[in-house]
Amino acid sequence: MLKKISLATSLILLSACGDDVAEAPYGAWESPITAELTTRNAVGLRSVRLDGDDLYWIESRPDEGGRRVIVKRDGDGNVSDAIPAEFSSRTRVHEYGGGSYMVDGGVIYFSNHRDQKLYAHTPGGTPKALTVDDYRYADCIMDAGHNQLICVQEDHSQDGEPVNTLVSVGLEGSNVRTLFSGTDFVSSPALNPSGDSLVWITWDHPNMNWDDTKMWQATVNEQGSLSGTKTIVERASLSVQEPRWNAAGELHYISDPEGWWNFQTYADGTSTPVTTEQAEFGKSGALGARSWAYVSDTQVIAKYEQGGTSHLAMVDLNSGTVEEIDTPYTSISKVYSNGDKIYLIGATTTTASEIAQFEDGNFITIKKSQEPIVDTTFVSVPTAITFPNQKGEDVHAFYYAPKNPNFEAPENELPPTIVRLHGGPTGATNAAFRASRQFWTSRGFAIVDINYGGSTGYGREYRERLRGQWGVVDIDDTKAALDYLVEEGLADRDKLLIAGGSAGGYSVLVALSQHDIFAAGANYFGISDLEVLARDTHKYESRYLDSLIGRYPQDVDIYKARSPINSLDGFNSPLITFQGLLDEVVPPNQSQLIVDALRAKGVPVAYYPYEGEYHGFGKKENIIHSLESELVFYGKILGFTPAGELPEIKIDNFEE
Repeated sequence: MLKKISLATSLILLSACGDDVAEAPYGAWESPITAELTTRNAVGLRSVRLDGDDLYWIESRPDEGGRRVIVKRDGDGNVSDAIPAEFSSRTRVHEYGGGSYMVDGGVIYFSNHRDQKLYAHTPGGTPKALTVDDYRYADCIMDAGHNQLICVQEDHSQDGEPVNTLVSVGLEGSNVRTLFSGTDFVSSPALNPSGDSLVWITWDHPNMNWDDTKMWQATVNEQGSLSGTKTIVERASLSVQEPRWNAAGELHYISDPEGWWNFQTYADGTSTPVTTEQAEFGKSGALGARSWAYVSDTQVIAKYEQGGTSHLAMVDLNSGTVEEIDTPYTSISKVYSNGDKIYLIGATTTTASEIAQFEDGNFITIKKSQEPIVDTTFVSVPTAITFPNQKGEDVHAFYYAPKNPNFEAPENELPPTIVRLHGGPTGATNAAFRASRQFWTSRGFAIVDINYGGSTGYGREYRERLRGQWGVVDIDDTKAALDYLVEEGLADRDKLLIAGGSAGGYSVLVALSQHDIFAAGANYFGISDLEVLARDTHKYESRYLDSLIGRYPQDVDIYKARSPINSLDGFNSPLITFQGLLDEVVPPNQSQLIVDALRAKGVPVAYYPYEGEYHGFGKKENIIHSLESELVFYGKILGFTPAGELPEIKIDNFEE
């Protein structure tokens, strides 16, 4: 469970030590948690599915270059890879993907990363392509009555923006037929038990799927096509997520008519609230989202977010009663049930994510993403903190104190503090164990992981603080977090560091260009020029900036003003940048622009572009190199020598 302690107690933890400890500066502590260890035998766990007694999931394997493998656990407990070694189950619909596979009757239907074709595969056989090049597929469901899959399709066969539609795909690969078109985006098809009614979700530019979506319904006719298509849930500023039908043919879904994502039911043309909690059920409507499942016609098991922490609950659909289930997890990402068995993916503050079965009030571990890599005496347990920003509004974060039983710092020394900024920006961080966090804290760094205004998990009002204010609110909240830690005696103003990736990387660059308070920063595939991004980013986020910044080109002056590339006068802090060269979410030119500009200005800068990497790094060697290089960079800038065998790095405009 999340450790709820005072900052005064954190101070005690910060300085606590035993009798047999060595003295060394913060940042220079020797740690058993190496960068290599953070990836050793580690896999990412995704997308739990059930097919009869067989359990399936996806493992993202750094040892295999980030390959995503569908794994099968049969009813007898035997575990095996379910797709051949040359295949990887990853769809690039919306570039971020999600919902890359499904299983029915022992047959796996999956999107293959290399060619984005949809395949049908029976373990032991050879995958058979059902579709052709230049099309991507996600969120497929089975329509057995018409011998077809119903899927989200993204058409990349023509120049310009890809086209998103709802299609049927014949199980024998006989044809692909458009069922619904005309909106910018479509997701989450759900078929009723009798197979004659289909619902799905759409949204249009400039909205994102957490802003304003619609739910549609149509009759599935004898030929497997649709008729009577109509909108059934529609309202301004309403986000609809995860529609599903129970066995009785009743339709339930999640939406936020009162500002919090709660359960709703739809019948006879009317939507009715089921729950009214000040909590967030669901999670931003991502492709393949599985945050709840039926356990009976009248009950569902669901995860929800409250106060930055995940909870699990049984929800009565008739009464709206939410009965919390005690779990060891502080983060839950997936919930799946066939009514008989219940599974989830969850993590604690001290253990990495795992697939667990919930049975008779207990959680039985099925698969760990990584076995414990170190004694818990080296693990820094985060403290949830809340502090005011300049407007007096509450801002939320998790604070990790330095933790290593073998070392103490010299008296009166404070640790270097890294403020980490999550991506999205309409995302969130949580208190789940990450070996990469412990890599830093076990060396004597403190970390503050901030859920700045705009983050999910705190209701629509908190989420919309960032509307028109990206590059303002996130920066103000970040500075407020550091001011708070300094005032509490936990951080040294001369040792403040900042790091983030994607949208978090953008906030890093803005903060460095606006505030001369950081000793150094680390930018992972962040945005440096909003104008360039608005012109060449992918479809899914091509109008995202309308709500975060303003309309383009009408508000071009705001784009220019908020772009770090145009604020170099105030950009004096050293920067290290990492970038995947196949990234289409934040293209490599964004990193190259800021690196070139800082080099020309004379700012110390290091740059590491990685071949074969997309948005986020999947290859073990690059995960290790980036983590170690960031450490070496901070050591050089702050003037300490990190422990261990670490790579040499090149910093332009810097002399030791």
